[in-house]
Parts: sequence; structure tokens; C-alpha cells
Amino acid sequence: MGMTITEKILAAHCGADSVRPGQFVECAADFCMGNDVTAPLAIKAFESVGAAGPFDRERIALVPSHFVPNKDIQSAEQCKMMREWAIKHRIKWYFERGEAGVDHALLPEQGLVGPGDLVIGADSHTCTYGALGAFSTGVGSTDLAAVMATGRIWLRVPESMKFVYKGLPSDPWVGGKDLVLLAIKRVGFDGATYKAMEFTGEAISRLPMDGRLTMCNMAIEAGGKSGIIAPDAVTEEYCRGRCRRPYVFYASDPDANYRDENVFELDISGLSPLVAMPHSPDNVASVDEVGDVRIDQVFLGSCTNGRLSDMRIAASILKGRRVAKGVRFVVIPATPTIFLDALRAGYIEILKEAGADIGDSHCGPCLGGHYGVLAAGEVCLATSNRNFPGRMGHRDSKVYLCSPAVAAASAAAGKIVSPAKLGIRP
Repeated sequence: MGMTITEKILAAHCGADSVRPGQFVECAADFCMGNDVTAPLAIKAFESVGAAGPFDRERIALVPSHFVPNKDIQSAEQCKMMREWAIKHRIKWYFERGEAGVDHALLPEQGLVGPGDLVIGADSHTCTYGALGAFSTGVGSTDLAAVMATGRIWLRVPESMKFVYKGLPSDPWVGGKDLVLLAIKRVGFDGATYKAMEFTGEAISRLPMDGRLTMCNMAIEAGGKSGIIAPDAVTEEYCRGRCRRPYVFYASDPDANYRDENVFELDISGLSPLVAMPHSPDNVASVDEVGDVRIDQVFLGSCTNGRLSDMRIAASILKGRRVAKGVRFVVIPATPTIFLDALRAGYIEILKEAGADIGDSHCGPCLGGHYGVLAAGEVCLATSNRNFPGRMGHRDSKVYLCSPAVAAASAAAGKIVSPAKLGIRP
């Protein structure tokens, strides 16, 4: 019997001819990463076991991305610990402020992860890199410490779930965010727990890399161990000249084993832009079904939707328009490169003239850290990945999740709407 793409990658990294779901395997990691929240704990664990040094100083990334620029003494101390450890061990991919950004946007952009890789990160949204055809998953900080010291990790081979997207959306504003929200709605917030979510179908093959990154980023919102898309011509175009190591394209065998209950066919021919309502990413409805929801803040950014195409979409909608009075529109390009590209393309100017608050490249309000924290009773529409109670500030605030197109249109309208409601077409 054949193997899924996930099983093939794990087999290659544990030196086996084949693996099966439920099997425990010890795998070699190609790359690992930590950020300013998780890396300090990993560093403490690393030092406590007396490790002589990291397994490979060129296969570790440390990215200050969450509470930066440092918002208080504690966050400054966290970053200081990470910085000093990186200098001590000559970690090649330590990104200082000014060159750092949102970790899961930065690593693919910089060519540090690629097809066929096994990537471990001390952050739940490490599953993002599955968009490139890699097996990537989040772990705790002590597990990251073990990988930093040995380059190896124990994993249980996950079952694979296949999501087959049938047809193409007739609505031009439907993108990767809507496709993944549809899958999360279908299986629920825990329906993919410790499973590899494999996305396939005609709509996926036509989806640009930015949309694929968005989809795999949110696999964890259904409990997924990982998200993955088989690499193809889109992947090759993205990786050629970018990836810093040789890469391998894997694909699931025609006779790969998916249990019947793990295969989902999703017809998207009539799909409209979707919104996840409070307080869970699986509480999903069409934007037109949400009702008259007035908003206090809109957030465009995060590791889910802070890429250049997201800035372009928002700028195309807001060109010649203004953000509604009483609405804060927080825009954070995910990396310095994205920021500069958006600046050169004129997107930043358009958004600023519309009344947006443009921030430096960091996670910002996504996790309620700083730069856009919500007060009690406030409502935020965000392109990020989670909307649990208190996620972006006060527990009595409300967060809705959406695509960049819906975010920009809603910023102009002052309430949750689709661009079509404003008569806007691409």
C-alpha cells in the first residue's frame, strides 16, 4: 500500500522505507525555530541539560516577533536572553529588530524552509510551512531545546485527512482564508486533532503561494498536527532561487491509505467570503449572514494574512476611500521586505491616505500583546487566525476573523461587509 505525502517525508527523515499512522519514529530535523516568547524557555532547558552547543548553528532561527519593539522590561529581558544566546553560539539566523518580522512569514521568504523538509518550531503556527510541501509542526519549548541540542525529535506518525476542493469559486474575492475556514467549519475546532490536513483539488492547484501559506497556517485551528499541500509548478516558481538548501518534491501515492471518515469533498463553486464569528475559528458563516455588526477596529496582518498580496488587495479596495469614522484600521506588513515592497508599490501610501495606522513588522495585536489591544466591549475584525475570548485583549471584547478583502471593505463601511456590498470588483 502506498503512503501519503506526510508519511513519505517522515519515512525519509527516520531512515525507513515506510511508516504508518500511529508509529513512533525518531526523525532528523532539517530546521527549527523559536521566537521571543518560546525561545527563552528553550534556552533555559538547553542550558539545564549541559548541552555543549547547538547541533547546527545554520539550522536554527531565532526571531523576536511577538512583543517587539519591546513593550516592557519583561519583554526586553526575553529578547536580551535570546540575543545573547545567539551571539554566544554564533547562530546564523538570528534576526535582530529591523530585519526581523513575523516568524512564519519570514522563514519561507528567506528560503530557510523548503519542500520535503521536516521543520520543528516552538509555536503552534509552524504548520504554515506545509504550504511548500514540508512537514512542519509546533512543539513545546523543551522539545525545541532537545532539537536545538541534537537535531532530532520523536514523533508519532499522524493519520492524514484529505480535503478535496471541488470546482472554482464564482466570487472573485474568495481566497485561501475562505477555503481554510470552510474546512475548519466542516470538521470543527478539534476535528483534526493530531492529524495531517492535506489540501488538494483544482482550486488548490490554482491558488498562489500566499493563499497556500494562509491555509496551512490555520491547520492548527482545527487541531491539526500539520497542514500540507503537495508541491507543484507554483511551489517551484516560489522556491527556485530562494531556498538555501536542496529540496525534494513528495506527493501522496494513488493508493495511499486515508480512512473514509478522513476524506472530505468541499464544493466551492458557490462559495462567498466567510467570517469566523466569536469565539471560535469554526463558528463560520458567509459574510452576508453575519448581520449588522459594527466594528471598533480592523487588523490586517499576522502570520496568516500579512503578506504583499494582502496589502495589495486592501489597497485596491481602499484606493480613493476613507476608513469609517470611529474605526481604527491597524495594518502591519509581516516582514521588512513586505513592508518595503508595499511601500515601493504604493500600497502603504494608499492605506495611509485612507486613514490606516501602519505598524512595523511584528505580530502586533494578534495575541493581545501590544499595538492594538482591545478594551472591554470592543469589536475587532481581524485577518489573523484565532478569536478565542481574550485573544486580542479584554475577555469581554469580540473578534471576528476574515480575509483581507473583507477586512478592507469593512474598514471603509464601519461594519462587516463584503467588497461586493460596496460595489467593488477586483
